[in-house]
Amino acid sequence: MFIKQISVSLENIPGMLSNISELLGKEGVNIRAISVADTSDISTVRLIVDDPVKGVNILRGHGYATKETEVLAVECPDHPGGVNAVLKPLKNAGINVLYLYPYLGRVSDQAIVILGVDRTEEAEDVLKRNWVKTLGKELYNI
Repeated sequence: MFIKQISVSLENIPGMLSNISELLGKEGVNIRAISVADTSDISTVRLIVDDPVKGVNILRGHGYATKETEVLAVECPDHPGGVNAVLKPLKNAGINVLYLYPYLGRVSDQAIVILGVDRTEEAEDVLKRNWVKTLGKELYNI
């Protein structure tokens, strides 16, 4: 099952990421996963939050342009080389992993990773056929 990721582009100046965290926190929205990729002028922040609709409304209400994307959250064995249990089936199916970042909590004894891929629905099918558990809306409720 897919989950919603919120992306925001921020100026690369001190305090911008803190501002986003503060805005969401004041309104009771919990950041569950976060990735920050920077260039010289702009940082792209990818967020999984416990209430994506509310998160988007808060950010847009404060003038931030947001983009919503469907991504996969998958359980990943928590041992050396474990991430390959997720990556290898995708490689074998010719699916490109665009980015990957960790989820900040656990719903089981496994690690959880967030995947952005070029063919989301096909990737989910491939992972399920290879006994990789995909997670969905339950991540919002942790």
